[in-house]
Amino acid sequence: MAEITASMVKELRERTDAPMMDCKKALTEAEGDMTRAEEILRVRFGNKASKAAGRVAAEGTVGVAISADGKSGAMVEVNSETDFCAKNEDFLSFVGELATIVSNSNATDIDAVSVLAMRGATVEETRAQLVGKIGENITPRRFVRPTVQGKLASYIHGSKIGVLVDVVGGDDELAKDIAMHIAAAKPKSLDASGIDASLIEAERRVAIEKAKEAGKPEAMLEKIADGTVQKFLKEVTLLNQVFVKDDKLTIEQLLKSKNASVASFTMFTVGEGIEKVVVDYAAEVAAAAKV
Repeated sequence: MAEITASMVKELRERTDAPMMDCKKALTEAEGDMTRAEEILRVRFGNKASKAAGRVAAEGTVGVAISADGKSGAMVEVNSETDFCAKNEDFLSFVGELATIVSNSNATDIDAVSVLAMRGATVEETRAQLVGKIGENITPRRFVRPTVQGKLASYIHGSKIGVLVDVVGGDDELAKDIAMHIAAAKPKSLDASGIDASLIEAERRVAIEKAKEAGKPEAMLEKIADGTVQKFLKEVTLLNQVFVKDDKLTIEQLLKSKNASVASFTMFTVGEGIEKVVVDYAAEVAAAAKV
């Protein structure tokens, strides 16, 4: 049997918000498999157990640059240590300029971006100078520069959520509405073809286990699972989502009414997937006092 450590229980607790003892029991049942343990807790406690998937754990901002004709553009995420730095004018100027530089480049990854020209130096040299001025670590993390089929539109919510969407047809108002919808509804993909098969299978397994616990007949399990999967796909695929500004329309229906389509979209949430170090200053002071 796999050893269940305190750090494993703590990680599952942070992922799911489930009670510590339930986390330990789930890990024991799953023989240490974190993903399986999370599924077990979802069966027990519902979707609350998956809330940490989108937890933001770092500071920074998103910057967007789009050409005047909307035929090219880029979106970047730059991280900082604190939100105070993320609101600094010098930091924001760096992020905006970086988005424009990336948009006009052929860079394929962050390493290639670091050597691009910026302010008479390179991006990396300019970043290092800014770190020295502000006193915080500043890191360009990721970017997207799509091949555009229609026209780009963007939406940034509070500097923490950025959306870049390529809309074919329609008008500027429609494109902006789609970008705002994506920021609000957070779809995982355009349609079902973009959803990872493992996510669909996980939804199916959870639905079957919950149905079994509810005492549903064996013959109904697959049908129940199919219904759950279809509901899941409607919630996480852009075209099937209900438009946030009109609950009588799906995004697919809205686009058809405007003779338009979405070629692609990208959403960045600042710090997504980065573990943020939490400093307990009171404990540090107490420890220092004992020295």
